Amino acid sequence: MENVNDLINPSTVPQRTLYTGAKMPGIGMGTFGSDRFTAQQIAEAVKGAAEVGFRLFDCASVYGNEHLIGEVFKEIMATGIKREELFITSKVWNDMHDNVIESCKQTLKDLQLDYLDLYLVHWPFPNFHAKGVSVDSRDPNAKAYIHESYMKTWRQMEKLVEMGLVKHIGTSNMTIPKLKLVIRDAIIKPAANEMELHPCFQQTEFFNFVRDSNIVPIGFCPIGSPTRPDRDKTETDVTDTQDPIVVKIAKARGVHPAVICVKWAVQRGQTPIPFSVFRGEYASNLKATVTDLLTAEEMKELEAVDKNCRLIKGQVFLWKEGQTWEDLWDVTGEVTPE
Repeated sequence: MENVNDLINPSTVPQRTLYTGAKMPGIGMGTFGSDRFTAQQIAEAVKGAAEVGFRLFDCASVYGNEHLIGEVFKEIMATGIKREELFITSKVWNDMHDNVIESCKQTLKDLQLDYLDLYLVHWPFPNFHAKGVSVDSRDPNAKAYIHESYMKTWRQMEKLVEMGLVKHIGTSNMTIPKLKLVIRDAIIKPAANEMELHPCFQQTEFFNFVRDSNIVPIGFCPIGSPTRPDRDKTETDVTDTQDPIVVKIAKARGVHPAVICVKWAVQRGQTPIPFSVFRGEYASNLKATVTDLLTAEEMKELEAVDKNCRLIKGQVFLWKEGQTWEDLWDVTGEVTPE
């Protein structure tokens, strides 16, 4: 049901400029339901999000819902929204690093599209795990990051651009040392890098590196992913929307703390991709980008919220005994060896 008060003109939403000159909305809608929502609910939310003014949708084959979202894209375009007004992203999953073109073609078929605006390598490892396994589960064939293998995958990504199936390619769940190697060896450079970014995990050094490399940062978990799977939660995790500074600014403005997290992300320069199936929530996320912007003082205050708290740790991708999740993220500044 449309509520005219929650409609935002997409042309008023902040835009990012990719190195090709193409424009990408400064906020998008995530489509990972964290096993808590059905594929149908997520597809319905995509439809509602397009109605309120969202134009960027972040999909992935592993989410298991692209076939239903494709039906919705068809409906969205039947209402008069043109394909070129949408910015649609998808990702190749870990078990398809050797079959990138096949995977992309399947995604295009499922999404009922002729091309993607952005296609990402979902994780830098080909390590596979079954859906819903515990964080202690390990793939017996799991491997460390092997740059030569990644570049074989990247060459297939580049071919997708040459074939016209994809406009831009990018990386996800990377680190500075890994991304440096890719930038060095890529023929077609990454246009965007998807990374975890929220007030309690600001990744300032990596964020600056990405922007300085003329790559647009896309931030997942922008409000601290309260609906992420329980298996991904640990006792040391903190909650962005309960941080005293976030709460104080939200109270002063009469909004939910989640809205402050979204405003901060967009004004800082990343493209957040919050997820919700509830119209009131996703409409307020979009509205946050065009109304009552944060002051320079509030932005400064929010810098102090950083707790270096990574929520999506990726433990299932570890490749040998005795490792901790930090090994996936090259905390020493070097790629963790095999």
